[in-house]
Amino acid sequence: MANRKKQDEIPAFARIQNYINGQYENPSSNEWLDNYCPANGEVYGQIPNSSKEDVENAYTAAKSAFKQWSQTTLEERSRILIKISELLEENLHRFAEAESKDNGKPVALAKEVDIPRAASNFRFFGNAITQFASESHESVGQDAINFTLRQPIGVVGCISPWNLPLYLFTWKIAPAIAAGNCVVAKPSEVTPVTAFLLGEICTEAGLPKGVLNIVHGLGTSTGQAIVEHPDIKAISFTGGTATGAHIAKVAAPLFKKLSLELGGKNPNIIFSDCEYQDMLETTVRSSFANQGQICLCGSRIFVEAPIYEKFKNDFVAKVKALKVGHPSDDSTKIGALVSKAHLEKVMTYIKIAKTENGKILCGGNKVVLKNYENGYYLEPTVIEVGSNNCRANQEEIFGPVVTIMPFESEDEVLEMANSVKYGLSATLWTNDLKRTMRMSNQLQVGIVWVNTWMMRDLRTPFGGIKASGVGREGGFEALRFFTEAKNVCIKY
Repeated sequence: MANRKKQDEIPAFARIQNYINGQYENPSSNEWLDNYCPANGEVYGQIPNSSKEDVENAYTAAKSAFKQWSQTTLEERSRILIKISELLEENLHRFAEAESKDNGKPVALAKEVDIPRAASNFRFFGNAITQFASESHESVGQDAINFTLRQPIGVVGCISPWNLPLYLFTWKIAPAIAAGNCVVAKPSEVTPVTAFLLGEICTEAGLPKGVLNIVHGLGTSTGQAIVEHPDIKAISFTGGTATGAHIAKVAAPLFKKLSLELGGKNPNIIFSDCEYQDMLETTVRSSFANQGQICLCGSRIFVEAPIYEKFKNDFVAKVKALKVGHPSDDSTKIGALVSKAHLEKVMTYIKIAKTENGKILCGGNKVVLKNYENGYYLEPTVIEVGSNNCRANQEEIFGPVVTIMPFESEDEVLEMANSVKYGLSATLWTNDLKRTMRMSNQLQVGIVWVNTWMMRDLRTPFGGIKASGVGREGGFEALRFFTEAKNVCIKY
């Protein structure tokens, strides 16, 4: 993405604006950033290159709205969030097509997963806030009772990534406003369109002005202004581990609450007693869904030796059959990667794997589509590696690239699974209950899926350990994060 000084070449409908105090506004500096379409590599719009002044305006609007919003009844907040959910569902096709064009993912995927999940986020937290209860403790023998108040924090910051744009944007916003906070939010500058469209939905649903403010721009400037703002009291961030470390460094001296959902290098562990066909179909999906651009993808595949050769042959055959195509084609399984820079990064890792004696079993090449020659397409790639210590197994690639290697014993694969700096999720395929319990207990991750992948219950805690993040999202965990606990002790 690059700055553009001239706006005349861009049609007005393609120019995104900030959403501040319930109104759409140009950036105060009148500076803009190009927005690229991954499917063809062309500029198709502009977004604000927002400054500290824009963030301050958003904060002022949020602060002004907070007193009234924080005192709104739970039923009223619930009603508005559920209305937003319903409007998203009514606008499914419009939002899905916008998400696909902006991100490069197949339209079918956006219709099936991204937009429905964004709607579910608002519905879930609209209902959850009415069931969110505090605690009380009777002090027997002391004639006293303690009860805990859960109060909204104030103005909070939400910063979301480009891989699941509206899905993860709403995953933060919904619990924040449900809990009574007002929000200054920044979507990724790479995929800003559905966040821009969300403002219309919020206005139509009756969300009061200033409760949600959406400011577009670069992480290094707009995002930085949100993180370092002295009166934005909490930051919820999803993105890269290096950026998360920087946010923690900035926020810690300001004593902000932090929720950081960061990178992953997730093991997919396959034992020979698994339900083979189910495992095979699911492993193709867990490897290449959303072009592998999901932090939960199982990018390191470990297969028990007795079935390794069979799995390798069957898996490669299925991967070769995946159609790489334009996101608007209903038969497309692998769309475009999100940006030229990201495509080049992923290609670099494929080259590195070759230098480390990795064997490319399939894929590894750019794909040039007729009429879309400048699009960011890559073949789904399977690399056979001989060591878990290679960079392809240790570093997050975040693309349509997976490694496979055999293992002999439970202890061996457990050591390999845990021998990375990340600890987000793991997938385990076995019908041995005792092994399931042993492995689930010892895997150093925040989420373990057994004989499935990406099956989400929104009530459960979501997040990782080690370099995969700090804190948990989802369910009451999110509502606890976006509130402060206050204990009240009464002697009677």
